[in-house]
Amino acid sequence: MHGPDPSRPYPMQDHPRVCFIRNVVTAPNIEIGEYTYYDDPDHPERFAEKCVLYHYDFMGDRLVIGRFCALAAGVTFIMNGANHAMTGFSTFPFQIFGGGWERDFDFETIRAGYRGDTVVGHDVWIGRGAVIMPGLTIGHGAIIASESVVVDDVPPYAIAGGNPARVIRTRFDEATVASLLDIAWWDWDVEKISRNLKAVMGADLAALRSAA
Repeated sequence: MHGPDPSRPYPMQDHPRVCFIRNVVTAPNIEIGEYTYYDDPDHPERFAEKCVLYHYDFMGDRLVIGRFCALAAGVTFIMNGANHAMTGFSTFPFQIFGGGWERDFDFETIRAGYRGDTVVGHDVWIGRGAVIMPGLTIGHGAIIASESVVVDDVPPYAIAGGNPARVIRTRFDEATVASLLDIAWWDWDVEKISRNLKAVMGADLAALRSAA
């Protein structure tokens, strides 16, 4: 047992809406782990174009998504390029229209709102239509409810939802979360994961500890 081929963009025969997006995203400022999929009936291979917005090279920020993540249709990552300068009296982007308006523009007024890379951990499930704002970290094993707007970091194995999203509850107790983070099964080779799928899917922590 070895599971699907992670190098195949469409791992499910007759279901082209599911795409292992590591194979189709070529942008150097986006990093995606193996087996992470985007599920969309309308060209899931266009994930970077459709779902990662305002991601300009000159801003220098990265989108990093771990292994074994499940991304539902309409997930949107807002990157730092969406920021307007907020250090003056107006947030209107006069400089982009030229005609002399660009003369006194200081790019550092944009960088003042820079929030850094957006990082999604391993084994994260993000529901349909969720919006992830710039510079956030979503911890391993977290779940983001559909249509949520995430404006703050989400801890590992937390379930967050709403607008703005808040932590509704954690999936497991603190000791179990600590053990799962230590075991880090998502870093195992695929053969080892395959041998221990019953424990992963069945929440058998003792078996996972034994296999680690």
